[in-house]
Amino acid sequence: MAEALLYDRLDGQVVRCNVCYWRCRINPGKAGVCGLRRNEKGSLQLLNYAKVSSLAADPIEKKPLFHFFPGSSVLSLGTIGCNFHCIHCQNWEIACVEDPASARHALREVAPQEAVKLAQKSGCTGLAWTYNEPAIWFEYTLDSARLAHENGLYTVYVTNGYMTPEALDVIGPHLDAWRVDVKGFSDRLYRGLAKIRHWRGILETAERAKDRWNMHVEVVTNIIPSLNDDDEQLAGIAKWIKGKLGELTPWHVTRFYPHHGLPHIPPTPVATLERAYKIGREAGLRFVYIGNVPGHKFENTTCYKCGNTAIERVGYDVKLTGLKGPGCAKCGAGLNIRNSIKTGVKP
Repeated sequence: MAEALLYDRLDGQVVRCNVCYWRCRINPGKAGVCGLRRNEKGSLQLLNYAKVSSLAADPIEKKPLFHFFPGSSVLSLGTIGCNFHCIHCQNWEIACVEDPASARHALREVAPQEAVKLAQKSGCTGLAWTYNEPAIWFEYTLDSARLAHENGLYTVYVTNGYMTPEALDVIGPHLDAWRVDVKGFSDRLYRGLAKIRHWRGILETAERAKDRWNMHVEVVTNIIPSLNDDDEQLAGIAKWIKGKLGELTPWHVTRFYPHHGLPHIPPTPVATLERAYKIGREAGLRFVYIGNVPGHKFENTTCYKCGNTAIERVGYDVKLTGLKGPGCAKCGAGLNIRNSIKTGVKP
């Protein structure tokens, strides 16, 4: 175990965790919503520090990140547990573990130093914390991110975005990319799908990641028939991205497949994804991508000024055919391509 960084000691040995917007008040001997932050006699302890359930060298496009070190490989690490309880979870085997405190004993231990060495040995350009919510092992990701930057590796959070501003400000200097899910744009959707309140904090934290910490931000919405596929929610997401993150921020609208608690809902029709694409473009977004439909023409990155195809994609097969640095090789337009890590960023 390792002591948590962000918590308050309250009366009667009660503690309050401040990593995510649940801000769990935890009695002695009990754990928070995630099941992996336990109050041990008034000290909040992280139960899964360096405990890895999943590890792989992935294409960065798998996150998905399309404008961040395109064509590179990233060492991806996940643990167990989550602060959401999404009924459509694609990684429910590790995110929805019934007794995470006990399950941690069966996991492989990968210290931050070993993670960096594995990335280098595998030819990866960076580290990503993914597969389940990275904030669950916040202290481990912080230590690893610091070490990654010291060794010239980029760092990525693939996140549900429910992190508090103070947690973001601690890890902000050491994170390069914030790939955030925005699952919908209504109280009803987030209560029904993920069992959470205060979902607008997700938006505020994403804005803070970009504006205060200069992170590269990309947004994903997994479109589920009958739940978040209505024009009102899709337009709400698109307009927020345009207004708060900027017109060059990529929005990935991805195809849902029946899984976990939603086996009865069919895969998202491609026509629905194309309608979402149209909504995004009409809202003023320059880069809207259709995901989980390999070979679709809206996987490619096309210059919004001259129409040149800058990056061709078929699934994870990537060709940088018309890209020069961060811009279009033909006309020089900036395409919001990030291909350098942050240096000298201070709180």
